[in-house]
Amino acid sequence: MNEMYSMGLSLHSIGGAALLAVVFLNLFMLIVAKDLKKYRRLMSVFLIPLTQTTLGFVIFSGVVMMAAKHLSFSVENIIMIGISLAFIVLEVKRIKSLKYLDAKKERALEFYKPFARRLLQIEFVMTLLISLWMWFA
Repeated sequence: MNEMYSMGLSLHSIGGAALLAVVFLNLFMLIVAKDLKKYRRLMSVFLIPLTQTTLGFVIFSGVVMMAAKHLSFSVENIIMIGISLAFIVLEVKRIKSLKYLDAKKERALEFYKPFARRLLQIEFVMTLLISLWMWFA
């Protein structure tokens, strides 16, 4: 049982690192984006599914680890649940604002970039801090 629990923790840790990399990739692709239509296409085909799959893996592995601990809530678990919920809310806001962005406006992407960059930076910092806490605690 101990081996399974330690393997689960390792997988959860790898998922956290992967989520950190995906958020960084999202931030990088936003910064280098020049054309709104190409960026929307990239987001809908590649980045949104990748982000949601990685986040889903981290949340699912966390739920499995909590079940292995017989649903004992600790401070760390409550903080991770709160960060997961905040991450989901921030992603929904970012994706929804991109969806309703008017592509006919000349500088629509330039108005979207600061908002999305701020949200992605918040997600990156949240994921980095919780990952560092998980890895070094």
